[in-house]
Amino acid sequence: MAIATTRYRSFSLTLLAAALLSACTSQQAPTLKEGEKPVDVASVVRQKMPASVKDRDAWAQALAKTFDSQKLAPTEENICAVLAVAQQESNYQSDPAVPNLSKIAWQEIDRRAEKMHIPVFLVHTALKINSPNGKSYSERLDNVKTEKQLSAIFDDFIGMVPMGQKLFGSLNPVHTGGPMQVSIAFAEQHQDNYPWRMSGTVRQEVFSLRGGLWFGTYHLLNYPANYTAPIYRFADFNAGWYASRNAAFQYAVSKATGVKLALDGDVILYGSDEAGSTEMAVRKLADKLSLSNSEIHRQLQKGDSQAFETTALYKGVYKIAEQKAGKPLAREMLPGIQLESPKITRQLTTAWFAKRVDERRARCMAIR
Repeated sequence: MAIATTRYRSFSLTLLAAALLSACTSQQAPTLKEGEKPVDVASVVRQKMPASVKDRDAWAQALAKTFDSQKLAPTEENICAVLAVAQQESNYQSDPAVPNLSKIAWQEIDRRAEKMHIPVFLVHTALKINSPNGKSYSERLDNVKTEKQLSAIFDDFIGMVPMGQKLFGSLNPVHTGGPMQVSIAFAEQHQDNYPWRMSGTVRQEVFSLRGGLWFGTYHLLNYPANYTAPIYRFADFNAGWYASRNAAFQYAVSKATGVKLALDGDVILYGSDEAGSTEMAVRKLADKLSLSNSEIHRQLQKGDSQAFETTALYKGVYKIAEQKAGKPLAREMLPGIQLESPKITRQLTTAWFAKRVDERRARCMAIR
């Protein structure tokens, strides 16, 4: 139930990442500035979180272990970045309630039934059988409040009901979870060095406080980026790693070619060998770049890593664009993405999300 993407985008329930301002310009994940002293993560978490959060000690312990196991700089700025995302996404709840989740779940079931040309009434009849906990699937769906509960219902439904396999296969439609609303697909691909022993699946772990914080923090801070301000990492959490850098690159491509592009941070069609609009635009510069179409494609494929910035394509496009513009162009830009999800009832964007989180980070830093 995340927004449409192939690069682990997530979104806010109530409607991630950031790091030290100076550290963001390094070639590593956020580290200590020269002369800066590390802080005690657990103590800072207890200081910064509202007293109304009942499990504040659990948050403190989980974040302390998260920072230690991921070897992240234990700084006030980094801690506030994590807390800001968690506050925005869940208001500090490990398994937040989602408004109208029952209605959303039934609509998803009906949508898939219609897609598979299965009469909806047959699906609803099948859901009246008892699930493993003794209640019917219909009853559980009618009363579902959180994504953790919904994910468990679909897991049971897929595993126990023949029609469940036909409708959903092995694909649970709940794609994000936990206090930071991290992508479950992202977590499944970044579970190395997870410091706690899992009693179940990675999916189930994401819905725990410790798992949601660990994987969410990884997505937020545990990658190198040459940004000048934390807000661009917040946008990346929402839109995908390096989306802010790639949106700026797309702007440069537009300047160099005159082709209007959506500045969404997707420089290729992820999951497809077809050339997308950005790639087609870059091909217009092939002769000036002295690159073949296949070379352009290979270098654009590095768009989800920092290595993209060292490619001849990246450097060449900026050189051409800046010559046309007569001035330097930005290497970072908030992506222009409309957030889409059954859980979102207003017109919201990645830029809106990033600005909201950055405001929360600033307020967190001001608490003494």
